[in-house]
Amino acid sequence: MVTVKEAKGILGKDISGFSDPYCLLTILEDEEEKRTRRSRSKASKYVVKDAVSDDKIYQTDIKMQTLNPIWNDTFILEFDNILGASFHLEMWDKDEEVSLTQKLEDFKTNFTSLKRMIKEAKKERGTDDFLGKIVIKLQDLHCTEDNWYHLEPRTETYPDRGHCHLKLKFIHKERDGTLSAGRNAYINYCGILQQFVLSYISKQKSCVTWKGELCGEAQTLLEHYATQNDLSPFLQDLAKWVAYSKLYQSLEVDSSLLLQQLTSVEYHWHQQELPHQQKKELGDSLHGFLQYGLYLVSKYRDIFSPTPSTTPKLHTLLRILVQICKTQAFQKMNPAEFELQEEVADAIQTGTQEWFTNKKGLHQPMTKDLCEILSALSRLIEEVRDDIKLNKDVWNRIFVSAVQVDVFTEVYKKFDSLLAAEVRETLSLMEGRTDQSLANSLFPVYLSLQAIQKDKAFLQKRGLLKLSNFHENFREAQPYWLNKVFLTTKDRVERAVKVDQLQPLQCGGVPIKHSSSAVDLVACIQPVCDLWKQMSWPDPEEAFMLMVKITEDVCKIVVTYCHSLKDRVRMLSENSDHGSAINMLCVVVNDLEYLRSVLARLPVQLNWAGLRGRTYQVIEESQFQNTLPSQVQQTQGILDRETRSALDTLGKKLNTDIESHVRDMATRWRTVSKSTEDDAAPLMRYLEQELHYMNDNLVEENFNSLLATLWNNSVKFLHQMATEHLHQERLMEFCQRLLYTLQCLEQCFHGEGNGLSFKMLHSDEYKTLKAYLTHHSLNSRQLVEKFLERKIWEQRVLGGEKYGAVTLLTSYRRSDQRLRVEVLNAVSLLPMDSNGSSDPYVQLCLEPYHTFPEVEPCCTQIKSCDLNPLFDEAFEFLVGLDQCQAPGACLVVTVLDHDIWMTDDFEGEAFLSLKDIPGVARGGEQTDSLGSHPDAPPAQIRLPLTHPKPNDNILRLLESRKGEKETQAFVKKRRQREKQSKEGSQP
Repeated sequence: MVTVKEAKGILGKDISGFSDPYCLLTILEDEEEKRTRRSRSKASKYVVKDAVSDDKIYQTDIKMQTLNPIWNDTFILEFDNILGASFHLEMWDKDEEVSLTQKLEDFKTNFTSLKRMIKEAKKERGTDDFLGKIVIKLQDLHCTEDNWYHLEPRTETYPDRGHCHLKLKFIHKERDGTLSAGRNAYINYCGILQQFVLSYISKQKSCVTWKGELCGEAQTLLEHYATQNDLSPFLQDLAKWVAYSKLYQSLEVDSSLLLQQLTSVEYHWHQQELPHQQKKELGDSLHGFLQYGLYLVSKYRDIFSPTPSTTPKLHTLLRILVQICKTQAFQKMNPAEFELQEEVADAIQTGTQEWFTNKKGLHQPMTKDLCEILSALSRLIEEVRDDIKLNKDVWNRIFVSAVQVDVFTEVYKKFDSLLAAEVRETLSLMEGRTDQSLANSLFPVYLSLQAIQKDKAFLQKRGLLKLSNFHENFREAQPYWLNKVFLTTKDRVERAVKVDQLQPLQCGGVPIKHSSSAVDLVACIQPVCDLWKQMSWPDPEEAFMLMVKITEDVCKIVVTYCHSLKDRVRMLSENSDHGSAINMLCVVVNDLEYLRSVLARLPVQLNWAGLRGRTYQVIEESQFQNTLPSQVQQTQGILDRETRSALDTLGKKLNTDIESHVRDMATRWRTVSKSTEDDAAPLMRYLEQELHYMNDNLVEENFNSLLATLWNNSVKFLHQMATEHLHQERLMEFCQRLLYTLQCLEQCFHGEGNGLSFKMLHSDEYKTLKAYLTHHSLNSRQLVEKFLERKIWEQRVLGGEKYGAVTLLTSYRRSDQRLRVEVLNAVSLLPMDSNGSSDPYVQLCLEPYHTFPEVEPCCTQIKSCDLNPLFDEAFEFLVGLDQCQAPGACLVVTVLDHDIWMTDDFEGEAFLSLKDIPGVARGGEQTDSLGSHPDAPPAQIRLPLTHPKPNDNILRLLESRKGEKETQAFVKKRRQREKQSKEGSQP
């Protein structure tokens, strides 16, 4: 049996470039072929026609104008002996007799065919062109061959002549007509096929899905029977479809096998006409399997488990249903309208209704107790919720890809209707009977319905859902839910504080600064926040009121924790030592600070921003801000007050210890056996220990706050001590000790940059205290030096010539230790006489007196009636270099107005540091070749005149030291200058 399927790439013999191919087929045995060759007088291009009679030659249809013809023609060629026999196929181009006019017309349209047209003109009319041949020895063939064969040429002119696709199969000529007498061959074939399949499946040991396999003997027998009875491939595939589709309803048959057979049936439907009886059988089979498939679709939850190995079976079944509806056979034999998508949707709805009814029966409550009824309803809703999730995540993808049916939407809408009726009926039994127990049972029902409601976001077409306002049925239970979580949280917080030992925690070996109750508090508050998230109340106005209540409850819990913590630390402090009490206070401060950070995160935890977005149309901004944030702010204020109170208590305890150490150290000023450093050592050790502990156990903000409090209190205490002992006999030694104590405290509180900054340490009170102690810790001569150095600094920095100026030429000769001062002039002096002029002169004096005790002041001549006098007088002072470089050493230049009858008036004074005079400065000293110091050239300098300022602190301090004559003489002189300055400034 030979099937000539198709050819490709054959030669184009016509003028158009194409051919009109057909094939001649026959079988030649050795004797026939030899006899044919002997009978030929000359070579002939025909082989098949000359070899056998026409009744043994088979010809395919002629395919017009193509180079890739498709025949699919089947022939049965008989032979007696396979030995020496060969199969011959010749392909020819049919040549029809065409008029010259038609050929010229082709020539016009296709110029490239000129060569072919000339060739056509030469050959005889009606002669076909040879395209190629195939010769195969039958001995070389298997039982069945299905291959492409190369078309062989007679000559080498065109060796590449294309290929031809042949299917060759050996069959037996003899047929047994006695089998199943009274039945046709098709019915017998169906019976044999079914028996073979059942036998093969029954012999399989493992329970695996049958994929269409048969043993080799069965397959061969079926093929022989079909061939002997001329059963076409269409009838064979039809028989297989009918048999497999029936087996699918009772045995495990691979659904892809049905899809394959259905595709084959559809292919043959276009190629061949079926007898009436087989048409009816095919129609009934397709319709029956379609109904059975829809039944399986309605039971898809139970039949096809949502596993990777099972879901493909459902997908293939749906594809089979789709393919059935697409086939021409089904459409022609079922003229009624049949919409598969609607049928599948109806099957899903029916199956969902049955599934819900079955589940409701399984979860039927055993008693009429309301709590039991609610528990049963909750379990039923959970089952529905799980099924919706499976349909969304698993089944929907399969149904959409196979039949374009959104199973999730169909199932969700059906459950929405069923659950709405069920919830309405159940909750109607509880109207007016809600208590805490029933409210607790209602909460799981609410959460399950809410979870189902959230899934509606995945619906393709939402429409009006019956569960849209389900929350309205739970309004009565709302206060009970809030009250339960509040009381439970409050009780947990109180129990957590009762067992708290107020010691820092350890986590993985790393210390945590707060104690166990602070951590427990966060864990206790979390359920309150979770309740809000779980409820997700849909109504915006009611949701705002819920948020107000939840925020209020959290704030109450926080305040309760503060009070309980205070009671706990008070109880533990009663039986503990001073150091342990301080440590517990540190932990309390840390707990409060940690709690404040937790409270600060509350708006984020409760998603106030999201609530504001939902309520902006019903709640004004001012109402929102004045309600929720104000609640947290008030509670934050309570926490701040409690933190400050704890810090104040801690500060008082520490200040008491600091004051005790300071007082003990400072009052030892009469003892000479110990140094100040030794006396301060206990204070330093105590501060180092306590501050180090607090730095490790207090958060930075509270640690700095506590440091600032301790520092300010310490400064105040030192100031108080300094003023209390102002009239002590050895005030200077006492102030020195206090000054050293202040420096120690400053060092501890700064802590090498880990404590307070210098800006915070150096407050105004600190500066006043330090200046006071510094001055009182100096002797009188040091104070005089400080006074003169400050005068020099003020003159250098402030400058200005409000009272005029004096010009000097100064130098110091080290060779003979002489200080030379030349007074050049004075300018812009103030008029001191009634005539608008002055009689000025200049007085030169070296200060301080204790450095230059033997140096007398010098004066220039008096210049009458002159405000810009020219003196040009030189003076020399015999002083040593060490004297000139001593602290505070300076030249005091005083300009006076001479008065005959009264005291001379004061014009102004200037201070020149001797270190600024050439030859006196220490740095950069040089010597000449003999080893002596060269004299520096004189320098001219202009000094602005100034007036003394009253109420000088150093002068008041010097004035208090009554028993020192030298000091009192200096003070008297400065007071006189102040008096002269004041009198001279009056109009």
